[in-house]
Amino acid sequence: MTGLRIVFMGTPQFACPTLKTLIDRGENVVAVVTQPDRPKGRGQQTLPPPVKELAVAHGIPVLQPVKVRHPEAIEEIRALKPDLIVVVAFGQILPKALLDIPGKGCINVHASLLPRYRGAAPLNWCIINGETESGVTTMLMDVGLDTGDMLLKAVTPIDPDEDTSSLHDCLSVLGAELLAQTIDLAAKDMLEPEKQDDALTCYAPMMKKEDGLIDWTREAAAIKNQVRGMTPWPGAFSYLDDKLLKVYRVQSAQGAGRPGEVLAASRDGIEVACGTGSIVIYELQLEGKKRLPAAEFLAGCKLEPGTLIGKKGLPVG
Repeated sequence: MTGLRIVFMGTPQFACPTLKTLIDRGENVVAVVTQPDRPKGRGQQTLPPPVKELAVAHGIPVLQPVKVRHPEAIEEIRALKPDLIVVVAFGQILPKALLDIPGKGCINVHASLLPRYRGAAPLNWCIINGETESGVTTMLMDVGLDTGDMLLKAVTPIDPDEDTSSLHDCLSVLGAELLAQTIDLAAKDMLEPEKQDDALTCYAPMMKKEDGLIDWTREAAAIKNQVRGMTPWPGAFSYLDDKLLKVYRVQSAQGAGRPGEVLAASRDGIEVACGTGSIVIYELQLEGKKRLPAAEFLAGCKLEPGTLIGKKGLPVG
């Protein structure tokens, strides 16, 4: 426990391990700031963000401004007199007036090894780009997008078959541990901020559904990385006879054929030719159907070698 007055700002499940760590350490979390409750799921039921649920369960006051840059929101946070603001996947840009409030600054837990992968979707893009390691960085926030001075880093390898979901879980825990180390040093004024080298950065923009469309002319390794990086959201997909075909778990292979051509289809998987090599699909989902292992999928949808998978309007066979 540092004795600092802390305001925590975060929204999704990724931020929860860090908030839980602060609570377990007995830190003085005077308030949690999170996004407003929003409709979710097929029923569009209005649900609270995961961070709000955790805060309420532990009796921590919750603020949910529509825009944190609004003067009334800034003044509400100022009135809390925080020594430190901790930010983890909050989802809004913080204005300078807010960044200037806490005496020890605003510390962000970012899910990449800065200065690489600044932006909203670092986990997705590091997998899509075939990186073999990732990690988390704590940094002092400034008005730029993930451009503040770096504080501490923690590195973890990326397994060749890991997807965004499993990397998310790993980095959320790693980030919580790194934040604990960071605030211990902040309380003692022992942090040594390091400027980022802008020449080493790359941008990780927010994912869009269309990013998941598979281009079968690409090499197999790139398509495998795309599927991994798009799982669980927004999902990698193609088309089979004009029906949306979601692709989940795959492995690269050495088959050859026309890009998008089914080379083999058995209970062991569905092999599809790429621009170079091939992809074996182990789990997939046809529009209107459930997500299934290849063997169960083929029981209800016969796929012959020579069938073409690809864009809408592509002839079958």
